[in-house]
Amino acid sequence: MRVANKLPGCYPYSTIRFMAHGTVFDRTASGENPSAGGRPVVLITGVGRTVGIGAGIARQLASSGWDVAFTYWTAYDRRMAWGIESGSTDAIRADLAGRGAKTAAIEADLGATEAPAKIFDEAEAELGGITALVMCQCESVDSGLLDTSVESFDRHFAINARATWLLIREYARRFRSSRGTGRIIALTSNHNVGNMPYGASKGALDRITLAAAHELSGHGITANVINPGPVDTGWMSDELKAEVIAQTPAGRLGTPHDTANLVEFLCSEKGQWVNGQLLLSNGGFE
Repeated sequence: MRVANKLPGCYPYSTIRFMAHGTVFDRTASGENPSAGGRPVVLITGVGRTVGIGAGIARQLASSGWDVAFTYWTAYDRRMAWGIESGSTDAIRADLAGRGAKTAAIEADLGATEAPAKIFDEAEAELGGITALVMCQCESVDSGLLDTSVESFDRHFAINARATWLLIREYARRFRSSRGTGRIIALTSNHNVGNMPYGASKGALDRITLAAAHELSGHGITANVINPGPVDTGWMSDELKAEVIAQTPAGRLGTPHDTANLVEFLCSEKGQWVNGQLLLSNGGFE
């Protein structure tokens, strides 16, 4: 059954000049800057590798005038096929600094229920209040209906769904920027077959994030979900690459930059009117 949604709150930018394409915030109505450097602050989760979507988003927003706090979890990369990228955290921080951003790198297991509060504590101590929350954290271990373990199922939901809820809740409780400037963005996937716990937990992520678009409307916070489609960050075989390219009108794979372009737009003043949406940024992949 479909229930009519209340219209989300939409507020003018009369008290603050929001960043877009290199410009930065003016002071807020209370006379405080969003961060010590006068730049808005974004918290991005799941930024473990230089080639990842999270890192691509961090670079784009840093270039557009944001300071960046990001999380990573080495233990996850260690058990994945790609392994640990040595020096990736330092390399990402150096890259962001070269784009004018102050940074905070926070190692955190988002499977722990206390992690979101600790992450926000550290990010705020380093950079100031968080204006935008971009969630790229992911647990993704291929398994189907018959071979998924209970432990794996629970881990997927802890990282992909429960952590999303706890991060959004923590963000909303602490949000102090002017109305209309808050942004929540989560990355999702529609893959299910042979990847059941991942797809199911991402479906839960969708519902949690879209609920925020309406429940947090009184704070002037928008919330949207992006499905970036098939983006190769080192996990695709040559055979899979060819298959995906054949099914994509543009005749190429997606890149982290493609996703970052949409995130940048949603985080800008021009993206204020987009709210409560699941957006496909997948090149028309079928």
